[in-house]
Amino acid sequence: MTSPAKFKKDKEIIAEYDTQVKEIRAQLTEQMKCLDQQCELRVQLLQDLQDFFRKKAEIEMDYSRNLEKLAERFLAKTRSTKDQQFKKDQNVLSPVNCWNLLLNQVKRESRDHTTLSDIYLNNIIPRFVQVSEDSGRLFKKSKEVGQQLQDDLMKVLNELYSVMKTYHMYNADSISAQSKLKEAEKQEEKQIGKSVKQEDRQTPRSPDSTSNVRIEEKHVRRSSVKKIEKMKEKRQAKYTENKLKAIKARNEYLLALEATNASVFKYYIHDLSDLIDQCCDLGYHASLNRALRTFLSAELNLEQSKHEGLDAIENAVENLDATSDKQRLMEMYNNVFCPPMKFEFQPHMGDMASQLCAQQPVQSELVQRCQQLQSRLSTLKIENEEVKKTMEATLQTIQDIVTVEDFDVSDCFQYSNSMESVKSTVSETFMSKPSIAKRRANQQETEQFYFTKMKEYLEGRNLITKLQAKHDLLQKTLGESQRTDCSLARRSSTVRKQDSSQAIPLVVESCIRFISRHGLQHEGIFRVSGSQVEVNDIKNAFERGEDPLAGDQNDHDMDSIAGVLKLYFRGLEHPLFPKDIFHDLMACVSIRSRINGLTLLRQHLFLRAWAAESSSPILGLA
Repeated sequence: MTSPAKFKKDKEIIAEYDTQVKEIRAQLTEQMKCLDQQCELRVQLLQDLQDFFRKKAEIEMDYSRNLEKLAERFLAKTRSTKDQQFKKDQNVLSPVNCWNLLLNQVKRESRDHTTLSDIYLNNIIPRFVQVSEDSGRLFKKSKEVGQQLQDDLMKVLNELYSVMKTYHMYNADSISAQSKLKEAEKQEEKQIGKSVKQEDRQTPRSPDSTSNVRIEEKHVRRSSVKKIEKMKEKRQAKYTENKLKAIKARNEYLLALEATNASVFKYYIHDLSDLIDQCCDLGYHASLNRALRTFLSAELNLEQSKHEGLDAIENAVENLDATSDKQRLMEMYNNVFCPPMKFEFQPHMGDMASQLCAQQPVQSELVQRCQQLQSRLSTLKIENEEVKKTMEATLQTIQDIVTVEDFDVSDCFQYSNSMESVKSTVSETFMSKPSIAKRRANQQETEQFYFTKMKEYLEGRNLITKLQAKHDLLQKTLGESQRTDCSLARRSSTVRKQDSSQAIPLVVESCIRFISRHGLQHEGIFRVSGSQVEVNDIKNAFERGEDPLAGDQNDHDMDSIAGVLKLYFRGLEHPLFPKDIFHDLMACVSIRSRINGLTLLRQHLFLRAWAAESSSPILGLA
């Protein structure tokens, strides 16, 4: 006999849910701490840059003064009467001309280093101050947006908790009513059996007395049976009512579960990425790029011979990329930013129905609800699309402001015939220019409007995600998604035809071809995880029968391509290399001689293929 199935108790289910929610809450807290840490590191970096350039300006000024003293020391000799008379009496010799040009170059270098010191103090340092102020201000607003997103996520989790508790309560009532109904049925059967036994045990008596007794006993038995039948009818009605409530509660639980999983996925995959890209890092890399390009322009105009030392810095400036920084940050703190496990349906007390119940009497209610959700989604999508367009236009305006190319200071190194430095543009500080002040005021006003629209867009998208998840589940359950089913059938048919006509699937062939062309020298191939968003996009393209890697373009992330290939092999029903030949394969790989290893590998594969065919009728007869 099989042992009865053990069901989780309410406390166990609630405890598991609380544990999962606590882990998510701790993860959300760590995310804010991580972003705080990045902000502090950013502020410290900008402060170090300011201190560095302030000290370098002092050094450049001291160097300029020393060059000035050096030049004046030797130029004073040429101003003597004897030297002047000597120059009048004879043409200047080439060595003397070289000497004069050398002294003039020293004076020019002295003025250049004075200009460089002035640029450090009045142009570059104010830029870093501006970047630091902007970074702190934008991070504060970004933190508010992130906190709002986290609050919304926790609100969704709390709603799921309430719905799950309600489901447990109604399901427990249904089970209790069912047990009471069964008890009433047993009492009825017992009463009927008792009546039959009493009739069989009746002893012979006088006709009159026997008749009276029988009538009396029948009346008592009928009364008892009627009471039991009435109690049974009440309990049957109670059970039907509680069962209907339990079904509705389970439906609400499943809908809330789907919406919660969709919200959690959206937060970890899209919201966090958008928060870092479009809020925390808004303008930071571009502004830092401009400040460092100002330094590069000054240094490159000061001395072209310093190209070797400045190439490394220029390369670092060219590599200022917000997307790469975000990806690296998320890889460093993978345990913080990775999505949690998907919430699964927890059956309660043997209720194994994990799908929406679309039968009467709840079918009409679900149909009406699906139609209401569809109408609501259409309105919300139109409204949110308009908000998105406004937000993107505002974002483009901000990007135009922070990416203006104003870092070229070549005009600061122009000289007149008298070798006098034109200092009018140098002495004016970076922040004192009227155009800069106006642009700063416009930037802050635009930022305020952008964050307002950003909040509105994220809140709208959050609501759309929840409603869309509920709508899709309702539509799937009610059988209204025929177009989607047909599309999926066509896609599956295309994939099957493709697999049947190709010895090697397109996804395998295309990924291997791309990696062979562009990724053999890529560091960390098949070890570093790629972008999950790009992996999903490429995977969906292959499922549609397309080849997103066709051609010679190398605009895809190599780690993402490797991730698609790994994901395909992991999803095979039968592994490419079964576990029973794992040790044989490892033995072949461990052989130092490549030829011997390949020979042994071929033998293993041949023997395995022969063993697989040994059960065929031909080999069996042989």
